Amino acid sequence: MGQRVMVLIGTRKGTFIAESTAARKEWSVRGPMAGSLFEFDGTKYPVNLVTMDVNFDPATQTLYSATAGSGGNGLYESQHSTAIRRSTDFGETWIESSEGLTYGEGGPELSKVWNVQPTPHGVLYAGVEPAGLFKSTDGGATWQHVAGLTNHPSRKDWNGGNGGLCLHSIVVHPTDPQRLWVGTSAAGAFYSADGGDSWEPINTNVRNFDTPAKEGEVSGCVHKLRGALNGQDLLYQQNHFGVYRTTDGGKQWKDVSAGLSSDFGFGMVVHPHDHKSIYVIPMGDSRYMPEGKAAVWRSRDGGDNWQRLDKGLPQSGAFMGVLRDAMASDTLDDAGIYFGTNTGEVFASADGGDSWSLVAGYLPPVLAVEAAVVDA
Repeated sequence: MGQRVMVLIGTRKGTFIAESTAARKEWSVRGPMAGSLFEFDGTKYPVNLVTMDVNFDPATQTLYSATAGSGGNGLYESQHSTAIRRSTDFGETWIESSEGLTYGEGGPELSKVWNVQPTPHGVLYAGVEPAGLFKSTDGGATWQHVAGLTNHPSRKDWNGGNGGLCLHSIVVHPTDPQRLWVGTSAAGAFYSADGGDSWEPINTNVRNFDTPAKEGEVSGCVHKLRGALNGQDLLYQQNHFGVYRTTDGGKQWKDVSAGLSSDFGFGMVVHPHDHKSIYVIPMGDSRYMPEGKAAVWRSRDGGDNWQRLDKGLPQSGAFMGVLRDAMASDTLDDAGIYFGTNTGEVFASADGGDSWSLVAGYLPPVLAVEAAVVDA
């Protein structure tokens, strides 16, 4: 039996799925999906919801979509609140599964679900705004608040970035489900060794403007936190102020931005079979690719050296950005690398970034990209 690759694309107007064979030469696109219905004057109309994140659990063959209203007018927004939806038929139908996804009476109202993260341990996590963590042990049917993070003593000092006070990155240790890392904007990164009951800030040496954080300090604006799952305690982050690497689970971070065209960016992905190969897309001060020339930067030694990759990417007029959840890889032996743009394009590389091709164009602004490999 062969395999097919699905590139899961979250946009401001719903979820799309691009599909190809394992060769990844030709793509078909379907969508938008993961929508809802808006009732007005007795008539129901389809609404394509803002998809902040979309992910796939290979153990249960389930798609998950994190949505945040319709992206339309206030009337639509009032009827379509933040939710998580799931599909067990590869996107044909969706069920909303958000019971318990609330801070409760007297707590703040959730404005967005930024991240939905399956794990190999049968636990599903969701990161939300205002920054907090939820988990599900029944495939997303019900959710429980991981209150230890919300109740951290430093909470009163947390500040939001331009995108709001959000928890957007979740990393779970591959063999120890009690060990968790999360990245927030803009309270930095946190680590738990006990399944989320207690947390410690892990931002040492990460710059906040020109000032490196001290041990135990809550500081910094993580843009994306990634775990190198075959590297155990090896993690990387794209920060507002550089790219960083840690080899001890976050106790100490090292700036590895030297050689990049900019230390500012959002998206980051780690090669699934090589924990030293990482990919980032630097942004200029105006939050688009410098000089309008599209490029991905690759390091094969954990960030010590960088190479600019642009074969097949537009080298003029590419005034586009790539957001924090819009980079991904598949898990084939020759892993594919993918990214989506806020101007509606999705690009893919089937050769580790050496060359790129367009998977989909003319989509709504892309907020999230993930990839899944399934049996054909």
